[in-house]
Amino acid sequence: MSIVHDRIRINAPVERVWDVVMDPKRLHEWVSIHRSLESFSDGRPRAGSTMEQTLRVRGVTFRVQWTLVDVNQPCLAEWEGKGPAHTRARTRYELMSEGDGHMLFDYTNEFQTPGGRLGLAASKVIVGGASEREAHTSLARLKALVELEV
Repeated sequence: MSIVHDRIRINAPVERVWDVVMDPKRLHEWVSIHRSLESFSDGRPRAGSTMEQTLRVRGVTFRVQWTLVDVNQPCLAEWEGKGPAHTRARTRYELMSEGDGHMLFDYTNEFQTPGGRLGLAASKVIVGGASEREAHTSLARLKALVELEV
């Protein structure tokens, strides 16, 4: 399993950041590997909400079917994803108010490739540090977007 973790401080209320990150129609504004949104559950995010997203990493385009498995508005969202060839992912957003108009956005992504250790080794060779760079880029884009709107 590959794990990517990043954190960013944003000058905005937690609720404002939550509204952006939990709106599937806004993924293209901040997620650097996002290419398109095929479908999503309408209404307020709740356990069981789903979306199908097309992503692109290192020249490879693929679809992921996401299910929101844990949600505590506006502090926590955890998504489970199923991708091609039995790949699996778990993405966790934790939002924490710092009480001074700032908040921390904590992002974790766990990615599991098929093929056990051999699959993991191949994934590291193919993807390399792209996952960490893309997470950092996405969080920086989120920060700029939300701070501009405040």
